[in-house]
Order: sequence, then C-alpha cells, then structure tokens
Amino acid sequence: MGAARGIGSFAVWDYVVFAGMLLISAAIGIYYAFAGGGQQTSKDFLMGGRRMTAVPVALSLTASFMSAVTVLGTPSEVYRFGAIFSIFAITYFFVVAISAEVFLPVFYKLGITSTYEYLELRFNKCVRLCGTVLFIVQTILYTGIVIYAPALALNQVTGFDLWGAVVATGVVCTFYCTLGGLKAVIWTDVFQVGIMVAGFASVIIQATVIQGGISTILNDSYNGGRLNFWNFDPNPLQRHTFWTIIIGGTFTWTSIYGVNQSQVQRYISCKSRFQAKMSLYINLLGLWAILICSVLCGLALYSRYHDCDPWTANKVSAPDQLMPYLVLDILQDFPGLPGLFVACAYSGTLSTVSSSINALAAVTVEDLIKPHFRSLSERSLSWISQGMSVLFGVLCIGMAALASLMGALLQAALSIFGMVGGPLLGLFALGILVPFANSIGALAGLMAGFAISLWVGIGAQLYPPLPERTMPLSLETYGCNNTYNATNWVTTTEMPFTSAFQVHNAERTPLMDNWYSLSYLYFSTVGTLVTMFMGMLISLPTGGRKQNLDRRFLLTKEDFLSNFDIFKKKHILSYKSHPVEDGGTDNPAFNHIELNYTDQSDKISGTHL
Repeated sequence: MGAARGIGSFAVWDYVVFAGMLLISAAIGIYYAFAGGGQQTSKDFLMGGRRMTAVPVALSLTASFMSAVTVLGTPSEVYRFGAIFSIFAITYFFVVAISAEVFLPVFYKLGITSTYEYLELRFNKCVRLCGTVLFIVQTILYTGIVIYAPALALNQVTGFDLWGAVVATGVVCTFYCTLGGLKAVIWTDVFQVGIMVAGFASVIIQATVIQGGISTILNDSYNGGRLNFWNFDPNPLQRHTFWTIIIGGTFTWTSIYGVNQSQVQRYISCKSRFQAKMSLYINLLGLWAILICSVLCGLALYSRYHDCDPWTANKVSAPDQLMPYLVLDILQDFPGLPGLFVACAYSGTLSTVSSSINALAAVTVEDLIKPHFRSLSERSLSWISQGMSVLFGVLCIGMAALASLMGALLQAALSIFGMVGGPLLGLFALGILVPFANSIGALAGLMAGFAISLWVGIGAQLYPPLPERTMPLSLETYGCNNTYNATNWVTTTEMPFTSAFQVHNAERTPLMDNWYSLSYLYFSTVGTLVTMFMGMLISLPTGGRKQNLDRRFLLTKEDFLSNFDIFKKKHILSYKSHPVEDGGTDNPAFNHIELNYTDQSDKISGTHL
C-alpha cells in the first residue's frame, strides 16, 4: 500500500541520509578491524581488550536497549494507553542501582568474559550450560523481532522495501561486528545514539511548531486523558499501573541490565571498576533522555490526531506505524528529515542487533568452544569468534522472517525477555545472594521458574487479556474528512493485541481471566521469584549448608564499602589477592597470577585459561 493521500512519501534525500548512516557504521567497523594492530586475540575481539572508558560504554549501553522497539513502540504506546509509561523513569533508577551494586562487583572481580562462566564457578558445568542455551535462544528470538518490526512499520508507511531493509540491516551489522569486535560495536553505538536523539528532536520540534506550542500538545493530551501518571491500582492484572511498572518493570529490566551478556560484556570491558560503575550511572541519564523524547513524541502524536486517529480510519494497519506516519505528515517539506527519522529507527536496530551478535559470539566461544577445545591458540579463537559473528548474523536475519508471525512489537519483545530473563535473573540472584544455594537447588529452581513463566507467557499469547485489563484510551475519528467509503470503518479497540497464534471465540475461563491476564511486566517477576524460592527450598535438604564456598562468588559487604575507596589516598584492599596499583586499575583480567591460584581448601578457583 503506497503512502496515503495528504502525507509525503520518501524522496531521494531520505535514501541518501539513510544510506549515509549505514556507511558510517560500516566504516567504524573497518577502522577498528585495523586500528591498534587489529583484533589479535579473542579477548580484544570480545572485550575491547578491557581498556574502555565510562562515557562511550554508557552511551553504548543506552543505545543497545533503545532499539527500534523504543523508537516506534513507545510513542504508539503513549498514544494508546497514556503517559503512565513515563513511570519507567523511576524503574530505570532502581535497575541501574541494582546492576551496579549487586551484580557488577561480583562479575568484575572475577574478571570473566561470559556471565555464564560465573554459573560454573558458583554451581557446576550443567547449570552453566542451561544458562547459556537459554540466553542464546532468547537473544536470537528477540533480535528477530528487533530486525523485522521496524522494517515492517516503515515499509507499510513509506514504501521502503521490506526485505531489502531487513537484509541490509542484518548484513551491515554482521559486517562491522565481525571485523571490529566489541570496540566497533561500542563506537557505532555512540554514533547511533546521536542519530536517535537527532531523529527524535526533529519530530518533537516540528510537531511543537505545527501544533502551536508545547502547551497545546499538553492541553490536548490532558483533555484526551493521556496524562494519566498516577494509577495506584494494586491489581496485578491491570497492564500498566504504578505498581506493575515499578515492580514488574524493575525485574524485567534488571534481567537485561544485571545479568544479560549483551550488557554485562560492555561494562566489564571498562578498565577499572570505578569506570564500570560510572558507565552504568551515566547511562541512566541517557535512558531518561530517550524516555522523555519518546513520551513527548507520543503526546505530540495524540495532539496531532486527537480527532482523527489514522489507525481506526484505516490509514495505517498497526499502531507501530503511527510514528512513521506522523513523520511523513509533518516533515514532508524538509527533504532528508524523514530519512533522518528512519535512520533513527534503524540506528536503534543496528545497535541492538550488533550487541546481540557480539554477545552471542562471546558466549559461544567462552561457554561452548573453549571448555572442549583447550588446545586452540589465541589466533584461532579470534578467527572462531569472527566466524560465530557471521553465523549469528545469518541466524538473526532468519529469525526476522519468523518474527513476521508475531504480534505487537513492544509487548512481544518484553514478553520474551520476561519469560526467559526472569528465571535467569533468579538463577544469578541465587548464586550471588544466597550462600547456601547449591547446584541441585539451582537447576530445580531454574526449571520450575522457566516452566511457570512459559505457561503464563504462552497462555497470554493464546488468550489475550480483555480490554478492561489493558485499558486502551478512546481514539476518535470524527475529525476525518469522510471521503473514505463507509464500509472501510473498523473499530479496532476490541483486539489490542493480535498474534498469529490466537485462539478466537474461546469460552473465557477463570484461568484466562486471572492467570493469563497477568500484566506482561510481571512475567519476569514470577519467573525470578519462583526460581529463587524453589532454589532455596531444594538446596537446604540437599546439603546446601555444608558446601565449601569461595567468598569471591558472593556479594560481600566489602564490595559495597569499596565504593568509598576513591576518597582514600592509598588503598590497599585486604581481600584482593593481587596487587592493586595506584589509580584503581584493579581489573583482574590483566593479572594472570590470580587466575589459577589454589585457595586453602585446595580447590582451583578462578578462570581456567
């Protein structure tokens, strides 16, 4: 379907801007493939040689989870359900604090490449393998959605070629990940964050000008009930309330920031622990900025179409297309700006996909290849890492084809993270916070948590919650000029979330109306809590108290107190088993004495090289 009448279409300049963005990203990859001697070792390739500093890593952390899902999904979310989404600002603060103070210290002092190495050190090989496999499945699924969704939305509104876009995105990503490794991923992310902010800004500024000031936008939003910030209904079945966003959101996002390889790999690549923590806290500012931009875009969207909703009037076929529709509507007189917005959506995609590909390569090399082929040289490991990048790039493009069967964007993405991320978060929390948890408990807990969250997650896909649970706000079409013939009119508020797997007209049972209607943000919470509870329950009778544990695998109070080391002039930390130089560069990854030392109980701990 070409662009509808009254809005612009894609022009030559828009394609130029978009192509420019892809070319610069590819160029950064080529640069890091050769700069500083290139990628000599797998450590260089996967960890940027562990010499990164806080600011680029912070921007990179921001970019990789601000995918096109955020650029296209959040504004349409605000348009349909109101600005309560901005409560996520509080959630992000909790998430960053938990990641920086609970998970980061443990991962950093162990100097590991894959977070799943921790699971073997703390439990055993089997637990590590389960964690690795779950992560690989989750990431490939998610990446498919991230590549496919923006291509679809942009294709239907701008006529931008669908599979051309999917393949171009996948190929460019795979190209610079394979050549430049983590350094290329981080620096392309920095560039892409710039593009995203520019794209958002151009939309917000122009919308404000056209609508006659920010006050008009806020007034329209207020009159349409869109400024619904405070909904303190404790009912866990309501899709978004203050509580589901704060509690459910914190669990969902902590499973991403705290233990997901794509994120952890970045902050562990910082040169000191102080830099690593700083990168997380600076990234919080980036998350806030992008959240504010996307909520403002959503309100501008509502203000522009409050009396003529393009979705109900059949001008776009899915809510995710509202944002590109608005762009072509208000920016048509500025050649190149619609292209900038599309580049903005795709920058989100590229940054997320590239971090996924790099993380998948890291996990495969560290968890599946190194333990079985110990004799491989660093050079060949580096080659294998690059080969893995290509393989996963191809797999992700393939997954995008499958994603074309899934339903609404943001929700599908977050549901996948909830269903798989929750149990994984529970597993790591058991290891780090519960000294008596053992491998039997951990495995049992993981299985239980995974089973429960799959049950609720798949149930919710098959029998979506009723509108009174999701509470979409009203959309009006009285202002549209009724030149359309009247039979085209459909009311779309009844089925807010459709997927290819839905069961229609089934008799509603109490199970569907209660358990399957649980807010999708709680999928992760349920998974985490079931995993931890079962893990503790089963560890106690199976000898969890008797095990002899190395303290480095747990979160200790020294980890927290070391935050204040910066204020001491000289700090010699008693609990570190390797010398600490001035300036706090205490990255155990550089120190090979520590890696294989035996502790009192004569068991090898640390990473086996």
